[in-house]
Amino acid sequence: MKILYTNFHTGDGGGHTTYILNLAAALGGRHRVTIAAPRSSRLYLYARQIPGVEVVAMGFRNTLTSMIGTGLALRRLIEKNGFDIVHVNGSADHRIAMLATTGLGRDSPCIVFTKHNDLPAKSVTTWLKGTLGTDSVICVSAYTRRRLAQTVYGRKVNWVVRHGIDLGRFAPVSAAAVSRIRSRFLPGIPEDALVVGSIAGMDDNKGWLDMVTAVAMLPDPLRKRVRIVLAGQLPDATQRSRVAALGMTRQVIYTGMLRDVRPAVALLDVGFVLSQRETLSFACREMMAMGKPVIVSDTGGLPENVTAGEDGWLVPPGGHGYIAQLLMLLLCNPSEVERAGAAARAKSEAEFSLQTFAARTEAVYVECLSRVSPLAAEKDLAQRVARGRTASSAS
Repeated sequence: MKILYTNFHTGDGGGHTTYILNLAAALGGRHRVTIAAPRSSRLYLYARQIPGVEVVAMGFRNTLTSMIGTGLALRRLIEKNGFDIVHVNGSADHRIAMLATTGLGRDSPCIVFTKHNDLPAKSVTTWLKGTLGTDSVICVSAYTRRRLAQTVYGRKVNWVVRHGIDLGRFAPVSAAAVSRIRSRFLPGIPEDALVVGSIAGMDDNKGWLDMVTAVAMLPDPLRKRVRIVLAGQLPDATQRSRVAALGMTRQVIYTGMLRDVRPAVALLDVGFVLSQRETLSFACREMMAMGKPVIVSDTGGLPENVTAGEDGWLVPPGGHGYIAQLLMLLLCNPSEVERAGAAARAKSEAEFSLQTFAARTEAVYVECLSRVSPLAAEKDLAQRVARGRTASSAS
């Protein structure tokens, strides 16, 4: 198959970027993969490092002039390469892909749309995209699928394909390595400290201040044993003042933006994602894959990551008191943290693999082609058979 991934983010791109990079790396070996993204994006920079993946600089802005210009450029790219699948990941690139493919007829690729967020999908432009520019919908959680059921996307073929993690890259590290990393970045912490943290980001809606508030509620002897490690864009003045007002400035450690979050995760005993709005969370799954049990808000798609009480814990959104009680339990029962961490890794190995994620996404493409473009599906089958013969001859 010839697959084009598009994304509109100009900077980091968060989970969108991780999602596309993972798919491109997993599928690039057996399909022709191209990525179109803004030159200033993390996706553009990192995708260029994936062998065999072509990367095209393309901005997806919402101004009328930009939409027309980018639409024409995207149409030329599609016509030149004869893509079978255009996989869109946000409103701006989805809209432009719809414009770019209008009138292509039998040469038009299938458009697959992944719904990454839980923002409303009820506008006029959403109706147009869902009606004229969508052949299949990928939902990253069952929660997302339920949200879309009563929208225009509910009339399309919907699939639930949850995120996959590179389990070789995100793997538990030894106790000796953890001790070495802690001595460097958290010098002087008590031997019986509990280090909790998150790599989910520092926006207010990520709920990290709920953890800070909960720790501040602990009795003084317990509170002094807790450290909070936070990765992502540094907090603004208002957020810092809230931390200071809680008397937690010395116990909260900010790493800033990281090219590689694994050392930050290695520091932790327990991860957390306390978002108010979250469809699934790569961050949650990455921490679990490294053997860290997680505390997550009982909202959105977050509960789909954990088996409560086994490999993580559910707390009400904004439930400071519940979080504080859970922390007291964990501080008094360190063996529970170790047990749950092992279960988190086991869950990851059973359900979070990158290979499963890629195979299920590939199945969406195959079904979409067979339903919408039988000739393209037939060509793809012929190519697969030919590759199989070549492999047999080589062996």
